[in-house]
Amino acid sequence: MQKKLVYLSLIIIVILAACQQGKRSEKEGINRDTSHYTKQEYIAQTLDSNFVGTFLDRNPQFAAYGEAIRDFYRKRGYHYAWITEEGITEQAGGFMNMMRQDEESGIKDSTLDKSRVMALYDSLALMGDSLNRTDSIVPITELSLTGQFFVYGNLVWGGITSDNAKNLEWFIPRKKIDISSLLDSVIANPKERISKEEPVNRQYKLLRDELQKLALIVSKKPAWDSLKLADRKKTIKLGDSSVLIPVIKQRLSLLGDLKEKDTSALFTQPLDSALKTYQARMGHKPDGILKQQTLDALNRPLEHYMHQLMLNMERLRWVPVEVNTDYILVNIPEFKMHAYENGKLAWDCNVVVGTPGASTVIFSREMKYIVFSPYWNVPPGILGKEVLPGIKRSGNGYLNRLNMEIVGSSGKVLPLSSINVSKYSGSNFPYIVRQKPGGANSLGKVKFLFPNEYNIYLHDTPSKGLFNETKRSFSHGCIRVSEPKRLAQWLLRKDSSWTEPKIDAAMNAGKEKYVTLKEKVPVYIGYFTAWVNYKGQLNFRDDVYGHDAKLAKLLFGK
Repeated sequence: MQKKLVYLSLIIIVILAACQQGKRSEKEGINRDTSHYTKQEYIAQTLDSNFVGTFLDRNPQFAAYGEAIRDFYRKRGYHYAWITEEGITEQAGGFMNMMRQDEESGIKDSTLDKSRVMALYDSLALMGDSLNRTDSIVPITELSLTGQFFVYGNLVWGGITSDNAKNLEWFIPRKKIDISSLLDSVIANPKERISKEEPVNRQYKLLRDELQKLALIVSKKPAWDSLKLADRKKTIKLGDSSVLIPVIKQRLSLLGDLKEKDTSALFTQPLDSALKTYQARMGHKPDGILKQQTLDALNRPLEHYMHQLMLNMERLRWVPVEVNTDYILVNIPEFKMHAYENGKLAWDCNVVVGTPGASTVIFSREMKYIVFSPYWNVPPGILGKEVLPGIKRSGNGYLNRLNMEIVGSSGKVLPLSSINVSKYSGSNFPYIVRQKPGGANSLGKVKFLFPNEYNIYLHDTPSKGLFNETKRSFSHGCIRVSEPKRLAQWLLRKDSSWTEPKIDAAMNAGKEKYVTLKEKVPVYIGYFTAWVNYKGQLNFRDDVYGHDAKLAKLLFGK
């Protein structure tokens, strides 16, 4: 299979030709910012400040970081960072290796010309002890390494800019990274690997490791022909025999799901277990039955999954490096909510999210309130499409059947007879239609508010059966939680006054009650179609809202 990897677009201008050597001098008695570096961290050789300016003028690819680069050298008295009296440093080698490993993993870009800085590094490394420190290549290499570090750091660790990503419907605030401080730390700790300093979320590193594993498999060029079930037999299960089974075993073995070495055509117990693991990783029903859905996933080229990893690595460049507090994460493509305590997963449960036509927004806010026995105020869209037409058809009969009432701006319940509903639509209806608390309420017995402009919240539901579906995009945008009582208990666990009986009573009181949380809890509504779970298993999910496709177009082009 000869499908070519599409390169990630990090949008970097290629490095221009080597600039002319500027004036160098040995500076003595220079004012050093000793709060920034200790004297021992400097070497004798320095750059001329005018040469730094000349270099930046002639290398516009570093223009966005020009002031930061000047400030970096100004603080260290213009002493070299990557080159010492002994030659080029280990940190420089580590930086080169990191970029090379990216390419080996498939993280490449036709516009990212690393060849110039790598060639400069290789030239100095080959010189070893014979390095002539008056050679023009020395300051050019020094500044090229620093410039490349700023470019690489901001794009590989920071990701594409917010301006470029503004149409991706991602409204979680992006992390901020300080490349200057990071470079300081790298230079000051020569024994530490640069990878330990990377300002990226742990999931990013896990996905990069998985990307390298897939790249290694692809490099061996395994046969990956399309597999189909015979028309006369729709499924294959434990105890069956089939010509497909040896190929299935081979692929599951390559992917790490099947540990047993077996090439027989018999559907064995180890294959059953491996297939269930694979199905769970893909978001399928883990029933151990080989059907076309599973074959379709196994038939996809490994490059497809590599691209999916790259897309999610890009998203992970935007998120906080580490969150050590309590927080809630809803992963839309996974249809799950995860509760974290002090940054560690405490528990999770199934959720129902918005349909592709009423997609749940990707954003973050702080959980502030729990509302027991809530009213449900019908939103304008549902009001115009469903509720008002029902009222016009059946009047009070419709309202009574759904346990609804109409209230004015003062909060007073209004009789239907006082309103000429025929002249209104959902967009101009001046009143609120709400469903009263109770078991049939669309929000169930409790809702959880993290105030936001999208009017999205977590809530219970009387429609419990949908939580058993594998793909759960059925709502109008809000998020239905399969274990609402557990979520209420978790949020109130530090308040001893809220016992389980008290929570049960509030949920069944039939009277709305607001509870303000003593400690606000961050809520992240995210979108990740690939991740490594707490068991160390790589998971993939379908692109339910098409966000992967939009990001792929931005990163990979056509």
